[in-house]
Amino acid sequence: MSDPFFNQALFTQPLFELATAQAVFASLQSLAQARGVSLRAPPPEPTTCCGRGCNGCVWEGFYAAATFWRDEALLVLDVV
Repeated sequence: MSDPFFNQALFTQPLFELATAQAVFASLQSLAQARGVSLRAPPPEPTTCCGRGCNGCVWEGFYAAATFWRDEALLVLDVV
């Protein structure tokens, strides 16, 4: 199914902000619940960031995992 709502950048671009990732998680989990579909849990937010902007920061891994989770959820929900 192709839904114009899911063609927005929120659902097509890599995630790089916590608020955006949380909005994507909530939106897709809500849709899954409405459809009676189970999704795996989204990745947990990092708790070990030192705040020094390290190369390979835990947040980089989180955003990569969040983007993967979103893409997988879109496939499961058949909206891509």
